[in-house]
Amino acid sequence: MPRVTTKGQVTIPKEIREALGIEPGDEIAFEKVESGYKIQKKAPTTAEGSDPFEKHRGSAERNDTMPDRMRRLRGEYPRETGTEAERDPGDES
Repeated sequence: MPRVTTKGQVTIPKEIREALGIEPGDEIAFEKVESGYKIQKKAPTTAEGSDPFEKHRGSAERNDTMPDRMRRLRGEYPRETGTEAERDPGDES
């Protein structure tokens, strides 16, 4: 059974952390319910309280898969399709 320290801290048992998906650095919330309190993991937020991922939602302009995007970023194949750049540089045809 976990105990409260003199600083008011409690270690959340591993089984509960895993069930809630709580990892080091995560924020949690305590909500008062009829039978006591409920603990839940909070969504990530910035210092201003907004979702840090919101600005990136829907920002992909293409329907490529993540591996396709990574290949394109690494230069493993040309960025544009259907152009002269698509030809293999060693191909003399």
